Amino acid sequence: MEPRFSFKTDYDMTTFTAMARAIRKTVGKKRSRRSHIFGAAVVVLGIAASLLWGPKPLTIAAIALIILVFIFENRINAFFAMRRMLPGMERVRSDFYEDRYISSTDIGTTEWHYDKIKHIAEDKDFFIFFFSKSHVQAYDKSRMYGGIDADFKAFIEEKTGLKVEVI
Repeated sequence: MEPRFSFKTDYDMTTFTAMARAIRKTVGKKRSRRSHIFGAAVVVLGIAASLLWGPKPLTIAAIALIILVFIFENRINAFFAMRRMLPGMERVRSDFYEDRYISSTDIGTTEWHYDKIKHIAEDKDFFIFFFSKSHVQAYDKSRMYGGIDADFKAFIEEKTGLKVEVI
């Protein structure tokens, strides 16, 4: 049987950054908001302390570090996620059939069922499937075969019963 859709995805820094961003903007939204509020409060307190008692190198370094983490948080999360990836899983081919989809890498093949997907998101470059708050898969739109983005979106919404969240 021929697959309805196929994707080839390279799990590189771009893909992992998109997945980290998707987690932060969807299933991790509350946690991310709390972290940002806490970080902003620390920055404000650090600035206030520097203005009241004079700048201290440690305070300035902490403020700079928090701001850098805010700016690069998706890339930082992507970096650590990439370090946990098994060798041989950098390139994935995924074939979507009516009742399942199959992902193949250099180290093996896995069959997945649509009912295991908990949430779906898409950005300009990827479709992203969520299985938990930390387990996601990405599918590169630029290397999709068998239709266009809208066709796949309708297909996956029908198969999972979930709406695709645009981020």
